[in-house]
Amino acid sequence: MLRPNRLQPKSLHSRILYWMTNDMPDAFPPSRSAFRRLPAVLGAAAVGAVLGFAGLYGVAGLKRSAMADVPCGAAVELSKKIAPLAKGEVAALTMATKPLQMPDLAFLDGDGQPKKLSDWKGRTVLLNLWATWCVPCRKEMPALDSLQGKLGGDKFAVVAINIDTRNPEKPKAFLQDGNLTRLGNFSDPKANVFQDLKSIGLALGMPTSVLIDGQGCELGNIAGPAEWDSEDALKLINAATAG
Repeated sequence: MLRPNRLQPKSLHSRILYWMTNDMPDAFPPSRSAFRRLPAVLGAAAVGAVLGFAGLYGVAGLKRSAMADVPCGAAVELSKKIAPLAKGEVAALTMATKPLQMPDLAFLDGDGQPKKLSDWKGRTVLLNLWATWCVPCRKEMPALDSLQGKLGGDKFAVVAINIDTRNPEKPKAFLQDGNLTRLGNFSDPKANVFQDLKSIGLALGMPTSVLIDGQGCELGNIAGPAEWDSEDALKLINAATAG
């Protein structure tokens, strides 16, 4: 006669618990919404990484990089760099703060042949408009001639354009009488160059001078005369040509 196994009920109970615990679904199954949120979480992490890079690189660095991609943006950056040198004899020079591509001004050389501002592409240019009827212009011309003699070459040039509209021999005689032999005898008898500059807000009086980089972009401008062969001017222009 078999005696009841007193442990059998306990074993049965254990088996029931085993079946229950192993047949039950996971208490916390992975949620589908959690998987859907995963790309957003990764995207936020990526944005955070970019912002962290910006913090390390510097917001100013990002702005400089963006400005470099803008036409004439590099000229604005150079203008900011050399702005501290616009002092003393050239303190009146207004440095460029916005990108400005110069129009391709058309004029004549001493032989009556057509020239354009783009003929000087690759060189820093000090563009000057002058006239014999303008007293400050006449006083400024010797300094411009001296500047051309000191720095003129494959990196820099003074392009002084006369805008007398009546007697074309008068400006030529003025240059000869003053022994201003290093400046080219450039002219525009119709004064269109003055109107072209005026249309972009640069020719506000006479004389007018514009400092232009090798890509034809404005670096700075001045309405009025300056001592262009002074040490202040030489330092500024040397910095502009060096970049």
